[in-house]
Amino acid sequence: MPLNPSRSRAKDRSSSVLGQAEFLSLNVPLRNNRAWRRSGQSKTHQNQQNEIPLEPGENVKERGETTKLPDEDCMLLNPAFRGIAINSLLAIDVCLSKRLGVCIHTTSSWGSMRSAVTLLALTGHGFTWICGTLVCLTQSSTLAGQEVLINLLIALILDVLTVAGFQKLVQRKGPWYISPGFLDCVALDTYSFPAAHASRAAMVSKFLLSHLVLAVPLRVLLVLWAILVGLSHVLLGQHHLTDVVCGFTLGFLHFSLMEKVWLSSGACQTLISIGTFSWGSVH
Repeated sequence: MPLNPSRSRAKDRSSSVLGQAEFLSLNVPLRNNRAWRRSGQSKTHQNQQNEIPLEPGENVKERGETTKLPDEDCMLLNPAFRGIAINSLLAIDVCLSKRLGVCIHTTSSWGSMRSAVTLLALTGHGFTWICGTLVCLTQSSTLAGQEVLINLLIALILDVLTVAGFQKLVQRKGPWYISPGFLDCVALDTYSFPAAHASRAAMVSKFLLSHLVLAVPLRVLLVLWAILVGLSHVLLGQHHLTDVVCGFTLGFLHFSLMEKVWLSSGACQTLISIGTFSWGSVH
């Protein structure tokens, strides 16, 4: 029985349409087509998860080099012995400094001594020493005394500027948060490391022991004063023990530097004449 021409033409048209590129997947069996789709979707999803967007100006070669760094990541998880030792010492320093902060408040264990310790710390303040040196300089009438006082004033200014620079660079906070007072802001003593009072006390005591004739009891008291001034801010909770040790070291370095650049009597008289505008008195 002859086929219907309209049906045969419709069959040929459908086969030609299915033969196009976008309909080739319809000729694949249903089961295989679904499996291919699942495998393609899983690979695409896996590639999207593993893919990391490139930074601006970064090529594929650089990305390949940066991703192959498992050893360095493992090294970060295994710090060196030196790092462990330093961190342990810092932890001990913080713990001991907090335990020694017994005069922080009036309710502390040594709260009744807070006023005396604060007064002792004030004797090592930079503002106190600079003002006291200027007063003594105006009252001094001997060339030797003026020479010593001028060099002491320069050493104090050097100490204040150097300690302030180190404190701004390191910006270490004290073991207890205590807002700096007015005199601390004037003397640029707002951070913990290094301890400005310890540096100044060490420098001043060494300076006076070297350039003043003092009896043995006064020399012992001067050394004891320097040690107590350095420890006073630890008791007040403003400095760590390492801050005080580094402050003492820095104070001795300031003294050694001042001894090398010591100004003579003539240079000191020139500075005094410039400061007092008495040019005619200079010989």
